[in-house]
Amino acid sequence: MSSTKNTGSSSKVVSYLKENKLLLKPRSEYPTTWSYVKGIIVLVNHWCHKILLTIAQIAVVIMLCTVFMNVVLRFCFNSGITWAEEVPRLLVTLFAFLACAIGVRDHMHISVTIIYNRFPKGSVARKIMDMLGDIATLICGIILFYYGLSFTLRMAALPGTLPMTGWSTWVQYFPAPMAGFLMIFDSLLFLFHIIDPNDLLYSEPEVDYQELVKQQQAELAAEGGNN
Repeated sequence: MSSTKNTGSSSKVVSYLKENKLLLKPRSEYPTTWSYVKGIIVLVNHWCHKILLTIAQIAVVIMLCTVFMNVVLRFCFNSGITWAEEVPRLLVTLFAFLACAIGVRDHMHISVTIIYNRFPKGSVARKIMDMLGDIATLICGIILFYYGLSFTLRMAALPGTLPMTGWSTWVQYFPAPMAGFLMIFDSLLFLFHIIDPNDLLYSEPEVDYQELVKQQQAELAAEGGNN
């Protein structure tokens, strides 16, 4: 009976890992050694995103619960939590930086595509602009990681602490290098074509409305010709 339960639970874990792209395919499914290495790198990238996404989700839940509890205590019991303002502020900072980095993975940040959409899909001009975008993101990630890490280490060497929680002051700056590392990781994988742009983790494929309109016009023209 226990072996059956263990088998069922292990199958659920395996199915969960497969659904979330957190499991490496068998070696036989990779035609070359380089493709197998790429698969390992992509798997590490998926795990990094899964871990940081879980941290961001936990941060949001704790922040909302803390703020809600503090509001209830203040207005209903005329009391409060001493650290209820400091901790949510730290969690907002953590969530904001991680969300910024996570958005790089699926290209979810706002972009102006008025020139980009003038070129056909798969054209050299679009590939060049995609590469320039990845390079710009890489530069931002390097700046964020380098200066964020150096400032965090500098603050860690000082004896100062936060007033309410008593935590070291470097804690509030650590999300910056975390986000910078993830931005660098994603940008390099895009630049070296290790990650397929269609390998999305958080979003659905973007609809190209211009291509959709052209397709509809072609179908209408074909129907008119048949009639």
